[in-house]
Amino acid sequence: MPAVLILVINCGSSSVKLALFQQNDPTPVATGVIDRIGSEFIEGCYRVGEGPRQKLECPPNGDHAAALDAALNAFRAEPALKDLTVTAVGHRVVHGGQYFSAPVLVDDDVIAKIRSLAPLAPVHAIPNALGIESAIRLFPGVPQVVVFDTAFHQSITPEVYRYAIPDDLYQGHQIRRYGFHGTSHAYVAEEAARSLGLDFENCRLISAHLGNGCSATAVLNGKSVDTSMGLTPLEGLVMGTRSGNVDPNLHNFLAKEAGLSLEEITDLLNRKSGLAGLSGISNDLRVLTEKYLAGNQAAKLAIDVFCFRLAREIAALTIALKGMPEALIFTGGIGENSCLVRGLVLSHLTAFGFELDPARNEAAGSESGGVVTVQDSNGPTAIVIPTNEEFAIARATAGLC
Repeated sequence: MPAVLILVINCGSSSVKLALFQQNDPTPVATGVIDRIGSEFIEGCYRVGEGPRQKLECPPNGDHAAALDAALNAFRAEPALKDLTVTAVGHRVVHGGQYFSAPVLVDDDVIAKIRSLAPLAPVHAIPNALGIESAIRLFPGVPQVVVFDTAFHQSITPEVYRYAIPDDLYQGHQIRRYGFHGTSHAYVAEEAARSLGLDFENCRLISAHLGNGCSATAVLNGKSVDTSMGLTPLEGLVMGTRSGNVDPNLHNFLAKEAGLSLEEITDLLNRKSGLAGLSGISNDLRVLTEKYLAGNQAAKLAIDVFCFRLAREIAALTIALKGMPEALIFTGGIGENSCLVRGLVLSHLTAFGFELDPARNEAAGSESGGVVTVQDSNGPTAIVIPTNEEFAIARATAGLC
């Protein structure tokens, strides 16, 4: 097997995901995930090619560096990867603030700026920096590249990204809309244009990335022109455990009427709301779909709210496109796998000319994707495009190394 060129790392607060790619090949040679980092219950698994998932032995209470080292040792123990050579490392970083509008090579200044963004991304910024620092220690002298989830949205204009708050707050604290999932939105938009025979730099698309986190983005002529997430990943759509948009005065109301602290309210909106809060059952769309189809009213409410809010956001995003979208893209775990969600969302968008083909909708999925609207329809196309953020990061990394 040729030497593996690029390692992609995605560090969360207590988890690490990684993938190994050969240059220009979207199928990973190996993948791994480690959860509960820093605890005695740390656990992980890995997979080489299309082989079975295998348990990853991780040291109890190990940090991000120890978790990465354990995964790499497991890879190297595999016969197919015994000559593993990492020649570049790509990192997913959630928030780039106003500093970064494109992938960059890592240096001390880049790491310092990522750490400085902790107030804007408290869950992600420090773990992202730790992952980079750990990789530098594990791969001294190997080029490291950072790819930012916010970068694709740096093309949005002030009338879209400014909040209607005093200017000194924007100037002094960088309070504006940034948007997230940019790596995924950029990747699937380009793939959709290619699949549909559209010129990516001369078309109108809307991308809906739907997973535990959800966002939608308007892509005009290859650039993001509006997106549903804002200062943080809490704004916008209903998500797995996140509320999405609520009345800005809700914090004050809950503090006075329910006696909750600022921290408790923030935790409530981020971790206990969304599909989980609406249903009281689960944030897992698969569980809720089973309940929905069995007639459970709480599950039905959660999914109906989720789909209506998404359809409303899609309708609003058409303003930034200055015309009707040529295609609507569904991606992410829910977008790729839930024909129920796709069907319900499109049922709210018939005024836009979408015509669902039930058979195509059932056949589309995360393995191959596919068009879900009627063939030769006069309306816009809805299409499933499986996202591949890791490969997009690997491709961006290769471009700088």
